[in-house]
Amino acid sequence: QVQLVESGGGSVQAGGSLRLSCAASLYTYSPICMGWFRQAPGKEREGVAAIEADGRTTYIDSVKGRFTISQDNAKTTFYLQMNGLKPEDTAMYHCAADFCWRLAIRHDYRYWGQGTQVTVSS
Repeated sequence: QVQLVESGGGSVQAGGSLRLSCAASLYTYSPICMGWFRQAPGKEREGVAAIEADGRTTYIDSVKGRFTISQDNAKTTFYLQMNGLKPEDTAMYHCAADFCWRLAIRHDYRYWGQGTQVTVSS
């Protein structure tokens, strides 16, 4: 009953930019937290960025200074602004969401989008 839909992926050359969007149908009085994950062929999925209910953000070291996670005022759409893209950023990107209180305990997102492909050529 919860739906996450990603968009904004595509193919760009190294140094280019993309903005990924994640529209969420997760309506609740409890705050939700959201994260972006990616998985390259032959590699395990890794977390890229996350945003807390209070707006605080977390990034993996490899994307700090290049990627920015944000949300709209209604907190129903989340974004990942990707600047200075590198070939190693090539992956399928997924957004994920869950109640913040649950993630603080379980550390696993229950709701996932279908993914959007990002391809960066050198």
